[in-house]
Order: sequence, then structure tokens, then C-alpha cells
Amino acid sequence: MQFGQPARACRRRRQGAPLMHIRFALTFALVACALQAAGAAEVPEPAPGRRAELVNLVRQDCGSCHGMSLRGGLGPPLLPQSLRGQPSDLLVLTVLYGRGGTAMAGWQPFLSADEAAWIVERLKSGFPELVP
Repeated sequence: MQFGQPARACRRRRQGAPLMHIRFALTFALVACALQAAGAAEVPEPAPGRRAELVNLVRQDCGSCHGMSLRGGLGPPLLPQSLRGQPSDLLVLTVLYGRGGTAMAGWQPFLSADEAAWIVERLKSGFPELVP
């Protein structure tokens, strides 16, 4: 009887998958609308102390997968030429919620949507160096 249990568990996981995709699509739509309504081109500059924390987060934490110089590693490069043509809204969602099935974790517990948008805009224009 135990032989059939993994197949049943697998079916149950697949049945929940469409709901997960619907949730992601709704979350994507809501965040994209919020960013568009806020004028995503005008991302507020974080306070100097928080800005330093965000630069450190990207250089150290993101750098652990994307390479310390952001040229790629386990994750793809995060250089302006690599991100050219990528929609900023989608990149913000990736920063906040991660990418399922990959090592890319979501950073929403640590970042606001504005901070994620600031990070994306800086990555697209050349990210600041880590200041000691």
C-alpha cells in the first residue's frame, strides 16, 4: 500500500499549483499597478543610513549568489547591460517575492516596494560601490 502514496502526494501538489499561479498573478498585478500609480520612474531616494544598508545588502547578500561584483555566479549577472530591456516592475517583484523553483529568495520581509524599486533602478544604472 505504501507504493502508491508518493503518486497521491504528487497529484495533491499538482492540484495546488494553479492556485499558486493565480496568487502570483494577482500579486504581480497589484504591485505593478501600485508601482505604476506611484510613478515608478520617480523612485524615492532612501535616507542616507538606509541607503548604506541597502548597498550593503545588495553587495553582500545578493553578491553571495550573483557574484560580489554582480557579474554573475549561481545567479545571473546584475549589471546594467544584463538588465537592459527587462521590465523594472517584473524585477521589483522578483526582488520582493523571489522566483519559485530557483535559489532566488524573496526579500519582502526586509524591503519595502520603494526600496526594491530603488535597488532595481540603481542596478540598471550601475550599482554604487560598498562604502566602508
